Amino acid sequence: MLEKFAKNQALLLGLVAVSAVAGGGAMAAIDALRGGAAPGSRAGIEQVVHDYVLAHPEILPEAMERLKSRETGRVIAANRAAILKPFGGAWAGNPKGDLTIVEYFDYNCGFCRSSLPTIAKLIESDPKLRIVFRELPILSDESKVAARLSLVAAERGKFKAFHEALYAGGPISDTSLTRAVRAAGLEPSEAQVAANRPHIDAELKSNFGIASRLGMSGTPSWVIGDRVVSAALPLEELQAAIAEARAKG
Repeated sequence: MLEKFAKNQALLLGLVAVSAVAGGGAMAAIDALRGGAAPGSRAGIEQVVHDYVLAHPEILPEAMERLKSRETGRVIAANRAAILKPFGGAWAGNPKGDLTIVEYFDYNCGFCRSSLPTIAKLIESDPKLRIVFRELPILSDESKVAARLSLVAAERGKFKAFHEALYAGGPISDTSLTRAVRAAGLEPSEAQVAANRPHIDAELKSNFGIASRLGMSGTPSWVIGDRVVSAALPLEELQAAIAEARAKG
């Protein structure tokens, strides 16, 4: 049926809204109308959808949100490895945990910095959880420099030391970057050379591409199961989202 009306976007939206939100009841009404009208009666079906949507306009935002959620789930499924597989040592928690969640972050993001204690509590309270950290340097040129050096530290198994040292150093500067690199046990000039290698470019490009397709609106952004949440979530909300993801399997 949808193919016949592909050029009529208003009708399609109405049909999607009715089927996504109202479910069987509204579709039964359409079926009933079709039973009393000529087979394939476009005018009859359009009228039912038109009347139903006018009577229940509240279904449109809900339907669009459901459609967005479904599309997000499809993007996550299609890019699962690129999202869940950490770059080097950019992860924390249980490497064999039953659930992996992902934080996309920026080192110049104050909300990301303020989330550090929450993340630590989350890991401590959930021994079956793994958290993967993905660079999404969207706030400044300094963020991009920091992300590259962080990836260098991650591939050398020094992510945690660099991550904590740089956030502890406040807003990014040449001084704070150098201190974080040294805190990770790396030589600054060598790290700068490594930060410009092609595989570092490829990782950042992949992160930006996936973040765009997932509609991430800022940092921190979380991938939890088949959901994306762009916010600095309190511990209780993170735990609730994790429980929901586990329940869905």
